[in-house]
Amino acid sequence: MKFSTKSVHAGRKPDPTTGAVTTPIYQTSTFVFDDYNQPKEHDYSRTSNPTRSALEDALAALEGGNAGFTFSSGMSAISTTLHLLKSGDHVIASDDIYGGTYRLFDEIMSKFGIETTFMKLNDEEAIIDAIKPNTKLIWVETPSNPLVNITDLEMIAKIAKEHDLLSVSDNTFATPYFLKPIDFGIDLVVHSTTKYLNGHSDVIGGAVITTTPQLAEDIHFLLNGLGTNAAPFDSWLVLRGIKSLPVRMKQHEKSAIAVAEFLFDHPAVDEVYFPGLESHQGYEIAKKQMQGYGGVVSFNLKSDVKTFLNKLDLFLLAESLGGADSLVEHAATMSHSSMDPEARLKTGITDQLIRLSIGLEDVDDLIEDLAKGLD
Repeated sequence: MKFSTKSVHAGRKPDPTTGAVTTPIYQTSTFVFDDYNQPKEHDYSRTSNPTRSALEDALAALEGGNAGFTFSSGMSAISTTLHLLKSGDHVIASDDIYGGTYRLFDEIMSKFGIETTFMKLNDEEAIIDAIKPNTKLIWVETPSNPLVNITDLEMIAKIAKEHDLLSVSDNTFATPYFLKPIDFGIDLVVHSTTKYLNGHSDVIGGAVITTTPQLAEDIHFLLNGLGTNAAPFDSWLVLRGIKSLPVRMKQHEKSAIAVAEFLFDHPAVDEVYFPGLESHQGYEIAKKQMQGYGGVVSFNLKSDVKTFLNKLDLFLLAESLGGADSLVEHAATMSHSSMDPEARLKTGITDQLIRLSIGLEDVDDLIEDLAKGLD
């Protein structure tokens, strides 16, 4: 099946009891056993649930993995994945990852003896030089949050395989519509399903897609043991959202390109970060490994940030991204406030950096709104 067909049909089939086309919400905590020591397919909703299973199967199909698992948030998906590690292990991670992920590595996992080296993942020799005897995992975000940097996944997978490391790619920004990290050899794909996969700003969720039976067994064991699973209704909302994923992503990208080009030419803007611009340092890699460039545009503002933000009407000042409503955020005080200021500046996340999530409104209205703020 083509991607658009998969987004509607993968993981789903009409309800066998009623014939309902839409997967029901199995809002139950437990399921009756057939007999002593004979559970049905599902026995307890932390372990598995029919609504959640439908979503997990759909996501595995869309990403090209062997199994999918969904969680109560993107951070719970990431936290569960990191429990594949043990005390004394070392991780190499992108330096401009989401602030919450950075905090998890830097301030929480470090307390359990897991060390992280944050670096730009654009130089093969530098990455290899950073590998230690205790290195176990390479963590990538591409496009990254908030600078939308692009990492060559084929290179990362090659390094990981040659050094017996696990490779993980956060695919939240691109979604499997624009990028399938597994096609390039990545072992695990992580999502905040809160964002584009759900697409309606009405749920918090996360996902992990695996590539081997052993990884699937390990992730499910951790999900069940840690209790980080997604709830049935939340799963249903994301399942509903991915039906329209291809249509939405096309519009997000189309409008994002127009907005990026407008900002690129505006005298009040210093630098624009969007992989669909030829000026972007990751443009050639993005063109090679992606089917599109996503809907996030970031830029450095020359003028006063507060004045700009207060002049906007359509762009709502809020955290998150990937919904129908266009959002604007100041990364240093919002999504990346948990990062040490020195680490932010070293990475390139300045106090003048603005991140836009381009929604589904008419792009002319969006550009007019930005022009008002910039002027």
